[in-house]
Amino acid sequence: MTGRLQGKRILLTQSKDFMGPVLHQVFVEQGAEVIADDQPLLDPDRPRRLVEQAGQVDVLVANLAIPAPRNPATEVSDEEWASVFDHLVTPLPRLARAVLPQMLARGAGKILVMGSASALRGRKNVSTYSAARGAQLAWVKNVGIEVADRGVQVNAIAQNFVDNPTYFPPSLQADPAFQQRLKQDVPIGRLATPMEDAMFAVFLCSDECNFLVGQAFPFSGGWAV
Repeated sequence: MTGRLQGKRILLTQSKDFMGPVLHQVFVEQGAEVIADDQPLLDPDRPRRLVEQAGQVDVLVANLAIPAPRNPATEVSDEEWASVFDHLVTPLPRLARAVLPQMLARGAGKILVMGSASALRGRKNVSTYSAARGAQLAWVKNVGIEVADRGVQVNAIAQNFVDNPTYFPPSLQADPAFQQRLKQDVPIGRLATPMEDAMFAVFLCSDECNFLVGQAFPFSGGWAV
């Protein structure tokens, strides 16, 4: 059986964090050639070098993650703010400058940002993280519109309560207080499986999906609707 990503060359960032491991596995199972990089993109020149080394990139999956600082707004330091934005937001325009020219020249390509529903619903003590995730989604909406008529689709999955090692490690999932929170806060009453999220990403990266532009899809079991 031919995979839904057969023949696609996918550049995946932070491949060992957040959704990286399951995305890597599922993309390969679906026929893609995956160029995986496992480092945060803090070096300003690293996105350019990654794309140059990769060659043709049919799909860029910007999987960017950092543990969320938890501080009240009165205690958010300049260092915290800068670090979170350097990890989650600043790599996006650098990646775009590196990869969009070849996509636009071909008249085909996709960028998928693995984002967070934290940008869609207010919460206490995570203003820095939520602001950075919100900036990601604003970037997606605007760049998506900019390049849509030239054959390139830019979208995001705005997720929360998806089983992954960065934000929901086994120790947290085993905590009775967290289990109670799931029942109270998430209408579906559970975490999404990594596979559920990965297969949604497969659809967005595939040739089955060519009419979605600048969208930030909530994927949170009803937590953010």
